Amino acid sequence: MCARSRNKNAEVTTNTQPTIICRRACQRLLGPNILEMFRRAASYVDQIARGAKPSDLPVEQPTKFEFVLNLKTAKAIGLATPTALLLRVEEVIE
Repeated sequence: MCARSRNKNAEVTTNTQPTIICRRACQRLLGPNILEMFRRAASYVDQIARGAKPSDLPVEQPTKFEFVLNLKTAKAIGLATPTALLLRVEEVIE
């Protein structure tokens, strides 16, 4: 979830993957950890290479997520950031 707004009363939410988008424009980002997803994909490739049928492999949901907060953007659009939120984020961009 990436939120960006020029009007502090409006919010646009989109699904996005790379944290780099949050570094450039978003106020906050919550999404799956891409490195962990690639590691899990490697496990699938290994199982298929060893002879497993892809249709027999379970579908997995992401289990690790990233929460990134861009204070620069928050300040630019006039949003105050609660301390409780700052304690929960994994990365703060200033």
